[in-house]
Formats: sequence, structure tokens, C-alpha cells
Amino acid sequence: MYKFYFEKLEVWKNTRVFVKEVYKVTETFPANEQFGITNQVRRASLNITANIAEGFSRQSNKEKSRFINIAYSSSWEIINFLVLSKDLNFLFEKEYIKLRTDIE
Repeated sequence: MYKFYFEKLEVWKNTRVFVKEVYKVTETFPANEQFGITNQVRRASLNITANIAEGFSRQSNKEKSRFINIAYSSSWEIINFLVLSKDLNFLFEKEYIKLRTDIE
């Protein structure tokens, strides 16, 4: 099976693992947050992998850079949601530190 260039990138592979971790951890978030912070942090993590993939499909370096910057911005968004999740006691300290370290 053919592998696209983005699939060979360590950053994409690492973020793919991160997405799985986010989904696992957010399963324990309150049910009433399903369409709130749970959805937001999951969406932001998915956006990183999606924007890396889409960026590397572009021909110009300018376009590639734009999508990589969007992916990078999504990582900041995730940090925001991790901090808030910890503040709201949705995350244990250990989970917070692991995810925060992984995304940084």
C-alpha cells in the first residue's frame, strides 16, 4: 500500500498517537460536556493531523507553511483546553502533565 509523504513524518505519527490519548482521556469527561470541552479538545487534536496532511498536499511552500501554522495554532488551543479541563477537575494531574508534555 502506498504511503503518502505526511504519513512518513514523525510529527504526524506522534500526533496520531496523541489523538488516541485525547480520545481515551476525554471518555471520562462529564456527559454534559460531550458537545462542549470534550468536542473542542478532540476537534483541535484532529485538526493537527488533518492540517499536516493537507499542508503537505500543497505545491507551494507558502501554502504548506500556512497549514503547518494552523496545525501549530491548534496545539495552543489544546493547551488551553487542557488547562481548563484540569481547572474543572476533568483531568487528573498525571493525565494533564502527560498530555501537556506530549503536545509541547
